[in-house]
Amino acid sequence: MMQFYTVFAINPGSTSTKIGLFRNETELWVQNLVHREQELREHEKIGEQLAYRKERILEALKESGHDVSELSAIVGRGGMLPPVQAGGYTVNQCMRERLQKSPTGFHASNLGALIADAIAKPLAIPAYIYDAVSADELYEIAHITGIPEVSRQSFCHVLNAKATCRQAAEKTGRRYQDMNFLVAHLGGGISISAHEKGKIVDVITDDAGPFSPERSGSIPLRTIVDMCYSNEYAHKDMVYKLRGMGGLKAHLGTHDCREIEEMIADGDEYAAKVYEAFAYQISKGIGELAPVLKGRVDMIILTGGVAYSQMITDWVTERVSFIADVEVIPGENELASLALGALRILRGEESAHEFLELRT
Repeated sequence: MMQFYTVFAINPGSTSTKIGLFRNETELWVQNLVHREQELREHEKIGEQLAYRKERILEALKESGHDVSELSAIVGRGGMLPPVQAGGYTVNQCMRERLQKSPTGFHASNLGALIADAIAKPLAIPAYIYDAVSADELYEIAHITGIPEVSRQSFCHVLNAKATCRQAAEKTGRRYQDMNFLVAHLGGGISISAHEKGKIVDVITDDAGPFSPERSGSIPLRTIVDMCYSNEYAHKDMVYKLRGMGGLKAHLGTHDCREIEEMIADGDEYAAKVYEAFAYQISKGIGELAPVLKGRVDMIILTGGVAYSQMITDWVTERVSFIADVEVIPGENELASLALGALRILRGEESAHEFLELRT
C-alpha cells in the first residue's frame, strides 16, 4: 500500500514568498505571496522579516483550507551557506545560527531554512533545505583562478538544474546518476553547469558568462578596473551596472523578453542584434563547458524563464546541437523541486545531511 506524505515547500524571494503544498508527487496548492514595499521597509533587515513572512505564510495556508496538522515535513530554499553538499539537509541549530549571524551572503533565500524550522518545530515534524545555491561538487582544479587570492566559487541554480536533469533522464528511461548534462539556466541571471554522473563538476556563474536580462555577465576586466578607478562611478554604481542594470536592460531599457520580441517584430534592428548576441553568448557558455566532460555529453538542457522564448532557444539550439541533443524545459519549477527532494528523504531514497561545520 502506498504511503502518502504531505510536504510544504517555501521559496522566499526579495519581494515575494512562493509557497506550495504537495502530496507525494501531486501539487495540491501553490501561491505567490507578494510583499509590498512599505511592509518590507518596516522590516529592513532580512533577519527581521522572519516573523512577518512566517505569519503571512500561516495565514495563507489557513485560508487555503489546509491544516498544518496534515504536514509530514517542511522544506525551504537553501540560503547563502558556506560550501555544502548537494541534496537535503536537516535544519539544525548550527545552520540557524549561521544564517542568522554570519551568512556567506545576504539574500532572502536565507529565510527558507529559518521559516521552515519555525513552522515545523511546534508540529514536531522535520524541516529541511534542499540543493542549496552554494552546494559545491566542483573538481578541485575548477576552483583555481589566475589570481591566487581569488578562488572560483560554485554558485549556480543548483535546485532547478538538478531537477531538470532528473526529469530529462527519467524521460529517456535512465538515471541522472548515469548521465552527463550541460544545463543553461536562463533567468534574470544566467548560470551554466556541467553535470557528470549526478554531480555538478563545474559552473559558469551569473557574473562570469553570458549577459542576462539584467546582468552584465563576463566583460573585459581591464575596462572594469579602469571604470572603478575613474572617479566617475561609486561602488554602488558599478554593482548596479553588473547586477540590475546590465545586459538586455542596459541595451534596450527592458529585461522582458516578450517586449523585446515585440520591438524586433516592429522592425527594431538594434534590438534584433542585441537579442541575437544574447543567444550567441549563451551558446558560447555552453560550448565552454563541453571540454569539462571531454565531449561526452548526453544532453543539453535549456531551462529558466527565458527558455519560454522559442526565438532564443532556436538560436541557441542551432549553435550547440552539434555537441548533443537539446531539451527545452522552461520555467524554474523550484517549489516542486524542493518538495520532491524532501519526498525522497521521507521515503528513505536519500539521507539528509547534517550541517555541523561553520566553514568560512
